[in-house]
Amino acid sequence: METPRLLIQTLAPARRQLRIALVTETYPPEINGVAMTTGRMVEGLLALGHEVHLVRPRQGATDQAAQGGGFEEMLARGFPIPKYNHLKMGLPARQALIRAWTARRPDIVQVVTEGPLGWSAVAAARKLKLPVITEFHTNFHSYTRYYGVGWLKQPLAAWLRRFHNKGDLCLVPTESLRAELQSIGYARLEVVARGVDTGLFSPLRRSEALRHQWGASSQTLVCAIVSRLAPEKNLELGIRAFEAIRAQQPDARLVFVGDGPARAPLQARFPEHVFAGMRSGEDLASHYASADFFIFPSLTETFGNVITEALASGLPVLGFNYAAAAELLRDGHNGLLAPYGDESAFIEAARGLVQTPQLLTAMQARARDSVLQVDWQAVVQKLASVVEQTLSSHEARLKVRDSLLTQAE
Repeated sequence: METPRLLIQTLAPARRQLRIALVTETYPPEINGVAMTTGRMVEGLLALGHEVHLVRPRQGATDQAAQGGGFEEMLARGFPIPKYNHLKMGLPARQALIRAWTARRPDIVQVVTEGPLGWSAVAAARKLKLPVITEFHTNFHSYTRYYGVGWLKQPLAAWLRRFHNKGDLCLVPTESLRAELQSIGYARLEVVARGVDTGLFSPLRRSEALRHQWGASSQTLVCAIVSRLAPEKNLELGIRAFEAIRAQQPDARLVFVGDGPARAPLQARFPEHVFAGMRSGEDLASHYASADFFIFPSLTETFGNVITEALASGLPVLGFNYAAAAELLRDGHNGLLAPYGDESAFIEAARGLVQTPQLLTAMQARARDSVLQVDWQAVVQKLASVVEQTLSSHEARLKVRDSLLTQAE
């Protein structure tokens, strides 16, 4: 597998070049928010002159470890994730990581995902006295209500807290998530946000030919939902919000972009909607730009990269007032906000959009400008700074410890 080519080109060299071991269970070309974000971060770290030792599960029999240009992969064993057989969760690899990191010691270990591979990476790093940064990407404990195992919410939340508190630092994407996690006992949290590629995601990629495939004319209101199609994404609320729009504008169209275990049952129940499947690159960007309005009904995100992508594409966003929506949307300016969890308000906001068509036009004009400053280069620079500070703090603690041991002798 090739390393991602994600156009981070003008970063200034780092203060000192580091070897960073980065452990993740998902990575490009897999298509999801964590994989995309991790790919961006890796390319940015390489552009700064750092070395990256990437540890991930082998995704298929033909999957080969890549190396070159400061980038080296180690492929671990994995097993298919239920209902997502195209993805694998890494099996524990503590001893293999200890051997690899003893042979070529990294300066710091960064653990992206909290699966068995991530846990074993933290254990290996602690054994070797390496500093560890973890990342909080997914509200797994919030998923339990959507899969009929609500009784697991508290044990899973405790398990996640224990994992992240083992590290020197835990990275989160928003200030609101940092406050939430601090309130339930998480320690040593730092915000590193997300960026958006405004060159890729742009209103200029709008395609009337694509809209025609959807059964839409240039005047048709097209609403889009770009998401993994899974129960925890609260997609049926998105459909209900669209139905409030269609009740007043019968020719409106709803387009789903993405795939997942909920696609088949949703498509069977709602054959009138467009299910475009998984898209990527310029094709994905064209699907965004060819819509007019973006519906984001999820209540379980830590950020929501699709919000920045939609805004960059010129689409106002309807979402709940949390995560990226709370930080990037201004109600009535570039999108519509409903109080967290208030489904009635969410649907009423959608209905009001049709009742005031001039509002949609005004929000479309402001959407892209609202994220032009959300730059991946700045995000990568912040990550690199946090990595260097964490390593410096770790080194300072070791010096103090060694000094005390010397004095004791």
